[in-house]
Amino acid sequence: MIDKIATSVADALSGVQDGATLLIGGFGTAGIPGELIDGLIEQGAKNLTVVNNNAGNGDTGLAALLAAGRVRKIICSFPRQADSHVFDALYRSGKIELELVPQGNLAERLRAAGAGVGAFFTPTGFGTELAKNADGSAKETRRIGGRDHVLEYPIHGDVALVKAERGDRWGNLTYRMAARNFGPVMATAAKFTVATVHEIVELGQLDPEAIVTPGIFVSKVVRIARVATQAGGFKNAA
Repeated sequence: MIDKIATSVADALSGVQDGATLLIGGFGTAGIPGELIDGLIEQGAKNLTVVNNNAGNGDTGLAALLAAGRVRKIICSFPRQADSHVFDALYRSGKIELELVPQGNLAERLRAAGAGVGAFFTPTGFGTELAKNADGSAKETRRIGGRDHVLEYPIHGDVALVKAERGDRWGNLTYRMAARNFGPVMATAAKFTVATVHEIVELGQLDPEAIVTPGIFVSKVVRIARVATQAGGFKNAA
């Protein structure tokens, strides 16, 4: 019998290794799997590469993981905002590496990993510093349809941490509105995907037409309490 329901966050994250590449869903504070990030801090994995749209907000969630000194490198499209003081301090002191990726390229590099695409050309970034590799060398370019493009490669993850709304024991997931964001593509791009849900339902209760992430892409599902939120993070238990 297939049953992907984990007994706890700690159980679901027990296999995360030092040096792993983590794909963490979320867009700002929307859809951030805060309970999984907190569990990862307790779990102790270090020297991590984190892929997220942002580089942490305030002092909770991803920012707390950075502050704990567990992250070696972050790959994101929007590292700085009004409350990104944790990342700012680490970056300015040379304690964390940054790979800046345009948001559309970030989503497509993740999607390409899940779809088995070896590489792709995109016009985004051509003629800018983003058309260079980390060592300063130029990325491969090609003129297609009269427009210059840059070659980009997929982003594969060892582990994806995503926040969903409902799930079943097979790992099928649905999401809540904008909290969906990067979750679906990250789930397909990782070797091992852990999802939190607010509700676990019986098989057949999820409308197949509404399932966004099929269970084949999910390794563990953890039920968490529903928490009322506001801009800036968690507030009060509902």
